[in-house]
This record gives sequence, C-alpha cells and structure tokens, in this order.
Amino acid sequence: MEGRKIMAKYESKVYQHGTLGMLVPGLFEGTMTVADLLKHGNWGIGTASGLDGEMILLDHVPYLAQSNGEIRILKPEEKVPFATVHFEEIKDSFKVENLTQKELEDKILADYPYKNVFFAVKIVGNFSTVKTRVVEKQTRPYKTLLQVADEQAVFESTDVSGTVIGYFAPKMFQGMAAAGYHLHFLADNKSIGGHLLDFKIKEATVYLQPFATIEQHLPMDNQEFLNKDLDIADMHDQIQKAEG
Repeated sequence: MEGRKIMAKYESKVYQHGTLGMLVPGLFEGTMTVADLLKHGNWGIGTASGLDGEMILLDHVPYLAQSNGEIRILKPEEKVPFATVHFEEIKDSFKVENLTQKELEDKILADYPYKNVFFAVKIVGNFSTVKTRVVEKQTRPYKTLLQVADEQAVFESTDVSGTVIGYFAPKMFQGMAAAGYHLHFLADNKSIGGHLLDFKIKEATVYLQPFATIEQHLPMDNQEFLNKDLDIADMHDQIQKAEG
C-alpha cells in the first residue's frame, strides 16, 4: 500500500485544454467552461474567451488579470480557449534569496533532472521587482496572437509579495505549449498580476512538480477549430515573440 502511494505521488498528471499553437492564427473563442476546467486541476494558467487577460489559478480560485490593471475571479460559466492545470502534488521544494528570473530558471534545470519533462513551478514569497504583461480582450474579426502581443499592457511593481504559477515545457512541446518557462504572477494584495516578463526574488520558496502524464484535450465540438488550417511553418517563431 505504501509503495502504491509513493508511486501515485510521482506519477502526477497535467491537463491542457486547447494548444498555444491554436492561438497563433487567432482562435481566441472560449471552448471550455471554467467549471469544467476546474474538474481537472486546482492550480494553473490560461486565458479567457477573446484572449481576455491572463488567468492565474491558485488553489481552485480562477483569477483573471485584465489589461486595465484590475483582477477579478472568473465565473464558472465563462469559457477559456486555452488553459493548463494540475492537481498539486509537490515533489521538490527549496528556498531562495536574491535571485533573478533567469538565475532561478537556470538553477532549476542545473539542480534537477527535468529538462526533458513537463513540470509545474510555484514560487511563493517576496519579490524585489515584478514585471508582467496582460493582453487586451479581443473582438471579431480576431487578430493573430503576435499582433495582439504587440498591444499588451505592461505593469511593474517593487517590494511585492505574491505567487508565481506556471510550467516548463521541453522544446519538443513547442506548439502544444510554449517551450521553456511560461509563468504567471498574482500579488497577495491583487495589485498586480499577469504573464511574467521578469522578476527578482527577495526571498521565496520554490515548489516543483514533474509530470509523467500529459492529458491534451482538444475542442472537438468547435467547428472553427476543426476547419482552420494551422500553418506551422513560422509558428515557433511567432510563439517565441508573443510569449517572450
């Protein structure tokens, strides 16, 4: 029995609805309700229908950072076109001080054998600086992801406490996800949130959760997705520019 418990802990699963590659040509319409999404995880990231802001799912609460700087909670009936979530089963944790985003990201890959697996990153603590971006809600006819990213709102804050949540994906997952780290942030006081562009940790605890299983869910009942010709020729480049 104990052996099965240990195995279950290390065989954790990540669930993703939609793909990042779908957003590149402008497939922004929500295709899964928040209520249904939360059946598959209590932590994660995503966006809302119409690419309306950046979702930060913290302990089953789906916050949405909006381009006007406001933070609200998504309603169960609202929909998402893309989101990645998981049930938390932390495998590794360590404390850090005075580290930049790049220093932390490099440290994780140097200290843990996770460069070829999909894993979750959670950071809880105090940050000297935080810089986020939030995409603005789009209306039809939708632009491409790269065009939308060029119009993003950027926010900066200093001496703020909060939580980072997100994922690392190996290069082989580019298109399904963003290769490398894809992290979102929410301040404890809800003063700032969104997709992380940069940060420096003052003091924090870092939690890692590698995944043995990836469940990829596609919107099979969405005719627009089924009919769309997805050109992957420059998809990697566009994702890199849009998510960087």
